[in-house]
Amino acid sequence: MNDQGTKGVRDVEPRPRVRSLALRLTLAFACVGLLGALLVAFFVGQRTQVAFDQFVTDREQASLVAQLAEYYQQRGSWAGVAQVIRAQGAAAQGRERGARMTLVGSNGQVIVGNGRFRSQGAIPRGELNRATPVVVDGTTVGWLLDDQGNKPTARGTPEDDFLERLTQALVYGATGATMVALLLGMLLARTLTRPLRELTAATESLAQGSLGQQVVVRSRDELGTLAVSFNRMSADLARARVLRRQMTADIAHDLRTPLSVILGYTEALREGKLLPDQDMFDTMHTEAQHLQHLIDDLRVLSLADAGELPLTRQHIAPHTLLDRAAATYAAQASAQGIALDVQALSTLPLVWADAERMAQVFGNLLANALRYTPACGSIALAAAVQGRAVEFQVRDTGSGIDTAALPHIFERFYRADAARQHPGSSGLGLAIVKSIVEAHGGSIHAESAPGQGTLIRLSLPVSPHGE
Repeated sequence: MNDQGTKGVRDVEPRPRVRSLALRLTLAFACVGLLGALLVAFFVGQRTQVAFDQFVTDREQASLVAQLAEYYQQRGSWAGVAQVIRAQGAAAQGRERGARMTLVGSNGQVIVGNGRFRSQGAIPRGELNRATPVVVDGTTVGWLLDDQGNKPTARGTPEDDFLERLTQALVYGATGATMVALLLGMLLARTLTRPLRELTAATESLAQGSLGQQVVVRSRDELGTLAVSFNRMSADLARARVLRRQMTADIAHDLRTPLSVILGYTEALREGKLLPDQDMFDTMHTEAQHLQHLIDDLRVLSLADAGELPLTRQHIAPHTLLDRAAATYAAQASAQGIALDVQALSTLPLVWADAERMAQVFGNLLANALRYTPACGSIALAAAVQGRAVEFQVRDTGSGIDTAALPHIFERFYRADAARQHPGSSGLGLAIVKSIVEAHGGSIHAESAPGQGTLIRLSLPVSPHGE
């Protein structure tokens, strides 16, 4: 069977397994939150450790300064003070602080050197700016300096200074973590919204008439499914435009041929070049019928496309539909030497269908089968129950259909071989069949191979009260 039409059998792409976009967003937010928390913990930990080390150093220096002031006040000089400083340094090293102190006298000479400065040597004046003064009765009697030149802050007690540094650590750590988390969030947002931006650009191009736009499918979530659907829609629109142009050309061709014949005869009659006879009138009438048939077919398809195809449904026995179709074409089949057989039990459940529309369906299918089935061939009509539907079959032993053409045979005006167009065929037969069957809530498809005949399967729902 090779009569075809425009609403074709669509190759359905396999749907990918969907990964939820909501899950991806949740994981992205969780990652950003977790990273932010880790960064805060890291920054605060680092700053807290530094603040705590400074706190210990400040407290040790404050304690040592107090001890040195008391020592000088009691003795009036620094004689023997080295033992006090070394004892304090040993205690600090025992706590792994490594605080080694240098005592400088009021004259700028090193009294107790340790590490960087030698005893009895002069210390640079700039170093004293970082030293802690030892004051006795309002007089500076010396300076205390650690090896790193650190000087405790004089704004408060070591505890107050530690709390201030800890607060700063929290602020700096939270600020740093927020900036990093913000950058990561922006990166994730751009990654997640990239498919939407591509879809938006493709949609704008599509709206401007550039059909066939395709976008890259970057994921298997809802956005990936949307991209697949968009690509399919865009391809279908581009293909529909091509089919529409082809259909317009085919309609013009199919209308031009009979009109040319009719106009040719009428002009010849008008000019007196031909005398009217019965054969001429029969030819003109046949061509006019062909025009009427084409117009009727186009009207049926337009109503089906708009969902307004009128159906007068009733409870019908499947074998009744097949017997009627077989009786209509029995004479033509016999004349062509083709066996026409009906195989349907009278006990099959009733179907809910329009008898006249279904007669048109089976008439088109049988007309196609008779066109392409050679003499001594056979055509079988059958029906059987398939779940909640009745499946009808029309099988012939004709020339079959090429595998590449099979998915397109229900498209309007599609012809696998344009040279095989038969007189009286509008090229819309199978398109009308598909539209009527789908209007009944049924389905139809074809199975064929070159040289092995063709099998058309169509199913109709069982009547609600037909069992």
